Amino acid sequence: MTFGVALLLVGGFLLGGSWSIWKADSDTEGRTGPQVGFAVVLLVAALLASVAGVLYLVG
Repeated sequence: MTFGVALLLVGGFLLGGSWSIWKADSDTEGRTGPQVGFAVVLLVAALLASVAGVLYLVG
């Protein structure tokens, strides 16, 4: 397994975590501020890891 594939796997894992946090909202309160912030941080990290993995495999 190359480093690029490992980065893609990490990106997928982070994307799944972001989706899980985004979907874990309360029925009455909705999404909280920290929940949205953490989901966005995980989404950005997932995108960076995925793009780095693709660039590593291409280059």
